[in-house]
Amino acid sequence: MAKKENRSEVTMRCSVCGHELRPVSKNKKNTPDRLEIKRYCKNCKKTVIAKEKK
Repeated sequence: MAKKENRSEVTMRCSVCGHELRPVSKNKKNTPDRLEIKRYCKNCKKTVIAKEKK
């Protein structure tokens, strides 16, 4: 069975309106810096770049 020691839940924030999106899991070992991915924002009603919340 796989261990989940390196994985952590991080909350994403819309870069346009600042709305918090649902959390995603990230591997702390492979990506130590802040995560930036494209996500759909319900507030903006479009796909935007979401950054990891501090």
